[in-house]
Amino acid sequence: MFDELPAAMEPDDGSGHRAGRRGAVRYLQNEAAPRAARMVLGNALRFCREAAGLSAGQAADRLGVSASKVSRIESGTTSPRERDLLRFFELYSIADAERGNLLELAAAAHKSAWWHEWSAVTPKYLQAVVSFEDMAIRVKSYEPTYLHGLLQTPEYARALIGRGRGAESSHDVLARFRAQRKERFANAPDKQLICIVDESTLLRPVGSRAIMRRQLEHLLTLMSQPRIKLRLAPLNDYDVHVELGPTTIFDFAGPLLPTIVFTEGYDGGLVIEDEEMVDRRKKAFDALATRSLDSHAMRRRLRHLADRYK
Repeated sequence: MFDELPAAMEPDDGSGHRAGRRGAVRYLQNEAAPRAARMVLGNALRFCREAAGLSAGQAADRLGVSASKVSRIESGTTSPRERDLLRFFELYSIADAERGNLLELAAAAHKSAWWHEWSAVTPKYLQAVVSFEDMAIRVKSYEPTYLHGLLQTPEYARALIGRGRGAESSHDVLARFRAQRKERFANAPDKQLICIVDESTLLRPVGSRAIMRRQLEHLLTLMSQPRIKLRLAPLNDYDVHVELGPTTIFDFAGPLLPTIVFTEGYDGGLVIEDEEMVDRRKKAFDALATRSLDSHAMRRRLRHLADRYK
């Protein structure tokens, strides 16, 4: 399923086609999903089209392709083949120097992703999220149900994965995928992770008392890492408003990929690019972070909670 929600549709460009892609809200389940590298290329081609003074519909007509094909390329759902890319170059009068940059982007977009070997057990929406995570310079997240995957110990992750659907063998593969994902993030020194931990996730038992205690101790260890910033949204505080719901915000370097928000559901999730919707969620995240416990108060609460799992 890949639906563009009616409230997020772009204004008509006058030719029956929708113009641009800022405004997109897409619900993903297990179909071909946008990847970050493809979205960078798509955005670059959209900027070139707009600089040429063409609407998406006009570009499609002159290229002799469907408007949906132009839309899929600009949204990052698919990557253009080289012969298609050369036609874009000619139509948009792209200079030779810029063509080289776009060809490099296309090569990166076509490159097989590291998670390809896990593609049989990872849903497409999760692959899209990991691609955003790979390219982002900053990941900000609030999860009200369970801890964010990059914060989980292997035992906590395995116990949580074991609750899901599928055979035991697929759970083992997913656990290895989760471990590889964490390792890649840990080995990327330019990335920053900012998480608001909901206290309810620490009171909701996963696995065993021993697993929960080690998980709390792990959070205390993570708080000493300069690239990871944690705050705690406490229960029983009338000033802490958590209506934001499960939200991950991806910030990227450069203008070719603006901030993206992902909010996960039971069997899929929303990829939000609409500028106003992204801005509202960023402000709600910042407000929640401001009202949450700072690092000193969070450490005290974590130690207290760890004692409960002795």
